[in-house]
Amino acid sequence: MCSYRTNYFILILLILGVACILRPLAILATALSALAIAFFNDSFAASFSEKVTRTVRKFSPRLAAKMRPPHMPVIRGRPSAKKSVYICGQPRLLFVLLFSAASFLLWYSSGSLLYVSWAYVISIFGKFHGSYIFGLSNPL
Repeated sequence: MCSYRTNYFILILLILGVACILRPLAILATALSALAIAFFNDSFAASFSEKVTRTVRKFSPRLAAKMRPPHMPVIRGRPSAKKSVYICGQPRLLFVLLFSAASFLLWYSSGSLLYVSWAYVISIFGKFHGSYIFGLSNPL
């Protein structure tokens, strides 16, 4: 069973997909924005990084070695409490910003930036409506 956050994520993607159904570049932009949002999840980012690194290792072991994250400092035998997430050896924020910028450029070039704006507004209203119906005290 999916959690409610996963359901909202799927709802936003579905609304964006319907809003951009006649524009292939906008559908690609929706996929890129979905990846950018999914990179905020630690387990998704780690598994994505691991799978990409394994795939690259098959073709170029030297490049795969460069894609490893930097060593984390260890204090008294424990890893630090503030654990940074790296994707392919780079900070997660870099990938989020790259994928977000690419999706914005694709939305702009396909002419569906207005549709995406309306889709986000509708999905946010849907989230507030759903949290109001089920009586959740904090909709965000």
